[in-house]
Formats: sequence, structure tokens, C-alpha cells
Amino acid sequence: MRILSIEPSALDIPFRDAFEHSSARREATSAILVAIGVSDSISGLGEGCPRPYVTGETVEGGINFIRGIAAQLRESVSDVAPLLDWLQSNRALVDQHPAAWCAVELALLDAIGKSSGKPLEQLLGLPRLQGSFSYSAVLGVSSERIFDRLLDQYLQAGFTDYKLKLSGDTNTDRARIQAIHERLPNARLRVDANNLWSTASEAIDYFRLLDRDILAIEEPVVANDIDSMLDLYHATGKPVILDESCLRAAQIQRLPHPAEAWIINIRVSKMGGMFRSLEAVKAARARGHRIIVGAQVGETSILTRAALAVARAAGDALIAQEGAFGTRLLEKDVCTAPLMFAARGVLEEPVRQLADRPGLGLTFTA
Repeated sequence: MRILSIEPSALDIPFRDAFEHSSARREATSAILVAIGVSDSISGLGEGCPRPYVTGETVEGGINFIRGIAAQLRESVSDVAPLLDWLQSNRALVDQHPAAWCAVELALLDAIGKSSGKPLEQLLGLPRLQGSFSYSAVLGVSSERIFDRLLDQYLQAGFTDYKLKLSGDTNTDRARIQAIHERLPNARLRVDANNLWSTASEAIDYFRLLDRDILAIEEPVVANDIDSMLDLYHATGKPVILDESCLRAAQIQRLPHPAEAWIINIRVSKMGGMFRSLEAVKAARARGHRIIVGAQVGETSILTRAALAVARAAGDALIAQEGAFGTRLLEKDVCTAPLMFAARGVLEEPVRQLADRPGLGLTFTA
């Protein structure tokens, strides 16, 4: 395969409803789309979602990065092996631009797969894609009206796994957790603070006042303050989910014991693509950590498709999966048949259609 063109662009698709948490409010996607042409009839498409508060990236900076490496990639990458070689040789550079690189890598894998007739899993040495995937309901920081409407929709759809973004107001958060458990007593509920508190003591005081049944706590304090998060675990007995505090496999390998204190949220974009996400899965499983395969708000079907392979690689360490909202959140998708969860949050029928299609297996809109 020979790369003829690498074209990055900003992707800006409006949301049907704004989504808010303590770090940001979003009304549209904020993503990079990369198109890689390898012939007149074959091209690959990839996506990455730069977030300043997650990886320190912006869309503009990511596009400039991609333009800066395009010539190198055209000269050196023709298949999976040289792609991996380039990634290993430029690891420190990718550390600075993981979401932007993710868009490039996915586009390359899509193009390589289409050129060779191989699906994504075969390119990566993974088992064939099969089975069903179950997704979590996600409730953001919103008005009572929007919260009640979304909760009604999730309950009517049969969701049993929930993620609630915390507001930091104990009364509001307690009432929302109570509303979920009253209407669905067996709900599996985790909460996401998005780095609300500055110290462990502030977070500990909050959760003692909250006094509600939850499965785990995501990013309670300043990102990378692992000591404070461990203090919170010991004080509450609730595992801490690492998201902004875990961007690469090396960070997992340095986590203090016990293993059950940590759940690793692996999002393909923030990790820097498929190879680095699979490295993180391997590191987490080796150390006995549980895994959530997450998603950036506003992902299209491209990143949803990539995450399916990561979720399967996680095996029995996987405890939850996020994303697959498709046009339930976006006004449109980049694919003619968006990947979206159905009743009970399950994605199944499209998986059978994707399993043997080359590359990502998606059909893109014009």
C-alpha cells in the first residue's frame, strides 16, 4: 500500500442536547477527522477527540501536528509493521498528541485493511469480532427537567448500568442517586467527579455526607494526584476510576497496591489509538485491575467501532462500556449506518455485519 494523501480537518457536528460536567459544557463535537487516500477508490477515515483538560490538546494544534508528520508517514508507512515501527520510534511525540495521532492511526488501519481485505481485528492479531456489547447510561450535570427526562428514557429502554456526573452539591447529587435507586433498585451506579476537589479530605467529607450506594468514584481530585485518590479509597472502600490520570500503559504499571483500588478507563482517543489502548489493556489485566472502555462525549461511529476491539481484548476484566450514542446525541454521523446501542443499551446486530468487512468496516457518507 502506498499513501497518496493525508488530509486532516476539524469535525463539528451539533448535539441534539447539550452535555455538561464539572470540567466542560458541550453543544457540538470537537474532533479531528483524518482522510488517508491510497488509491483512486480506497481511502481510510480516522477520528480523534482532543481535549485540553484531558491530554492538553486542541483541534487546531492536532491538525498542525498531523500536517507536520504527513511527509514522514507517506515515505515510511505501507503496512501494519512499519506503522507500529513509526509509533515506537516516535512514542514521546505521540505522548504530546495522543488524540491527533489516534485519528491518523485509525485512518491508516482502515486504509490498510481495505487494501489487504482484512478487518481491523485481523490486522491487530485479535480474535474475530463477535457477540454483543452492553453500554452504560450516562447522566450529565443538567437541569432537573433534563435529568428526569433522560432518566425516564434510559429506564424505559431497559438500562441497568449508570454513570452519573457529580455537580459537587451534596443535596442535588444525593437526590439524583436516590431517584435512580428508587426507580431501579438493582442499578449498578458509578459517579464521575471530573476532578472536582483539590484535596483528599474535601472528597472524603463529600462522600461521607453523600452516604449513597455507589460502585466506584471516577477522578475525584486533581488529575494524577494518586496519593489522594488512594486515601479516598481507604476512607470509603470505593474503587477509584482513573481517566484523566491514566493516558498510557506506563502509568498503570506504577500504580500503588492494592489492585482493587483502581479501575482503568480506557478511551481509544485519549490513549492515542489502538496499539496504545491495547497496551493499556494488557498492563491493567496483568496487574489485576478492572477496566472500563470509555468514550469522549460526541464520538462518531469511527471511535465506537475502534472501541469494540478494545472491549473484546479486555475480556473478563471489562466491567462497563460507554459510548455508542450515535445520532441519539449527534444531529448526524459520518457513517451511513451509525453504530448505536439498542434496547437495554445493547449493540449486537451491527457487530455481525462488521465482523468480516475490511478495515473498520464502516460505510462513510459523502
